Amino acid sequence: MTQYSKRMVIVHWLTLALLIAAWYLGDSLAEATDDGKATLAGYIVHISMGGTILLLTLSQLYFRRKDGRPPLLADTPMYQAVAKYVHYFLYTVLILLPVTGVTIILTSKVGAALLAGDAALLPKKFHGVFAHVVHEQLVTVLIVLTVLHVLGAIKHQFIMKDGLMSRMLLRKKD
Repeated sequence: MTQYSKRMVIVHWLTLALLIAAWYLGDSLAEATDDGKATLAGYIVHISMGGTILLLTLSQLYFRRKDGRPPLLADTPMYQAVAKYVHYFLYTVLILLPVTGVTIILTSKVGAALLAGDAALLPKKFHGVFAHVVHEQLVTVLIVLTVLHVLGAIKHQFIMKDGLMSRMLLRKKD
């Protein structure tokens, strides 16, 4: 196997697109919350994206196990270990982010506002909501891991020139 399966590739890029959208919306939602202008729709869309990202992440783990993955390309053992753990940590953070998001809903006024359908009940700040602090820190960790992931791909593509990035592209018909 020289490439990832078609479904792995689709889920990978779809996850990236949704992560970018969820990050942008989450950042906008944080600003709106601080200004007291957050909307229920903003929360609902952000929550829906988080749930979808969780499902995509779990399906990616399933597909990875079911379809297999290409062998590691020749590199030093240290870089292979870094790549392995960056992937493990990426999957872990992609699972923990929605979990902390749900915890925010359950431990803040967001849940009550959503149940009541009343945006006036949305919190103006998240003081004392530990899950919110963890959620924000996990976003920072995700950004760092994503940068490491992209730098590794760039290293393989432009320095090692081993075609690693082509493994995450849709296959061409023979």
